[in-house]
Amino acid sequence: MPIPGKARMRREETLVQLRELFLSEGFSSFGIGDLAERLRCSRTTLYAVAPSKEQIVVAAVRSFFKHTAERIEARVAASDDPARRLVIYLEAVASELQPASARFFADVADFGPANDVYQENTRYAARRVQALVTEGVRAGALRPVHASFVGAVAAEIMGAIQRGTIQSSTGLDAAEAYRQLADLVMTGLTDPKERTGS
Repeated sequence: MPIPGKARMRREETLVQLRELFLSEGFSSFGIGDLAERLRCSRTTLYAVAPSKEQIVVAAVRSFFKHTAERIEARVAASDDPARRLVIYLEAVASELQPASARFFADVADFGPANDVYQENTRYAARRVQALVTEGVRAGALRPVHASFVGAVAAEIMGAIQRGTIQSSTGLDAAEAYRQLADLVMTGLTDPKERTGS
């Protein structure tokens, strides 16, 4: 049975609040009572999102990545430059991850179901990088390269960013690490003359 309109809107509002809280402070330290207090809502309102705290967390994490993906793709779709579309994609990922705290990423890594959602989105991102590289190569905007290899390398770095390996070895947070990844990929795929504008 479909959720009535008003209840669906309230659920979405609660998911937005949960996303903002989790991105800022993580989720492992919160119980249902804590969440109800912080969001100033009833437990019933929270259980309208999902029937348990664990499922609420997964719903919020999935909602974050879903809305993030929609905003990223909207930015990519606004450009018809094949080379720029790849840059826009990676930079948009960096921008969208900017609000996510280290605590959020640590909690996601430590909670299997949430980590599964993250890994699913990382695999999707790798496929998008492959597709955008292929598009750029076919258009002659990028050097001929093995798109699947570039996507696989990007996926490995994305995974290392999520696990905290990149931050521990470089000091870069997730968003900045994605910006560096964008620069690295584009440096390898574009002609030096194009990068310097000469």
